Amino acid sequence: MRRFGPPPPDGGPRLHRPDPTGPRSGRPTLPGPPTELISTPSGVRLEQLITGVGDPVTVFAHGLGGDIAGTRPLGSGVTGRRVFFHFRGHGRSDAPVGPWTFGDLADDLNAVADLAGATRALGVSMGAGALARLLSVTPDRFERAVFYLPAPLDGTRPAAAEVRVERLLAAVESGEAASIAAAAELEMPPAVRNTPTGWSYLRQRVEQLQRDGLAAELTTLWHQPAVADLAALGAFRGRALVLGCLGDEVHPVAWAEKLAAALPGAELHIYDRPAVLWTNRAELRSRVSAFLNS
Repeated sequence: MRRFGPPPPDGGPRLHRPDPTGPRSGRPTLPGPPTELISTPSGVRLEQLITGVGDPVTVFAHGLGGDIAGTRPLGSGVTGRRVFFHFRGHGRSDAPVGPWTFGDLADDLNAVADLAGATRALGVSMGAGALARLLSVTPDRFERAVFYLPAPLDGTRPAAAEVRVERLLAAVESGEAASIAAAAELEMPPAVRNTPTGWSYLRQRVEQLQRDGLAAELTTLWHQPAVADLAALGAFRGRALVLGCLGDEVHPVAWAEKLAAALPGAELHIYDRPAVLWTNRAELRSRVSAFLNS
């Protein structure tokens, strides 16, 4: 098992390498809210952040190489408690010896949801795959589920996704802020890369990846399908919302359509251009919160 960014013995932040080539603004980024490490039945400790109060409880699952900060905007209008967490190999969560499967990620998601008493869930990309896997084996686990830009569920990945992951892991392994920034910048639409908002995001992303690292085992996830038979999702009796996007090479819209067709009565919405969280954030947040709050 290799973790890019050496893990400390207590599972805390990975080595932060000072690097003069990183993005600079004249002031440091603001510290994030305090998180906690929780123990799970599998023995893997996971990092989580809980915001909001009351019921219902919604758990948010990020994408490959993502983090808590990247999923928080999706829950800004959702009522009740909101539980954000890092899958194994991300943030301060443990990175056990691999290989890993989507069954492992589904266990992570289920453990966090059980401890918090969550009845609703939102998954992004890889997180959507973990959510689909969980519902394929325990279809009554959630009352409502949102799948945002679902990743392919058949064990394959588009070439663009392969390139993105390899580039990001190589940059994190180098430990150089400039390399990490160059890789992370490609996650942003060109229109925002040279803006204060873009710079702020990039600084936060570089600091998080330098501090926490990423696990090499993440590349093993697609050795097996996330859901071997989509027909298994036909037992889900909750409400589902599937959000896809045209022109997204990493998240083919065909998989959003297949997933929506497999989930009984699922709502499907397709956005007309990529980088929805950047280009259509207000509408996306409104759509998600309207579905989860109704």
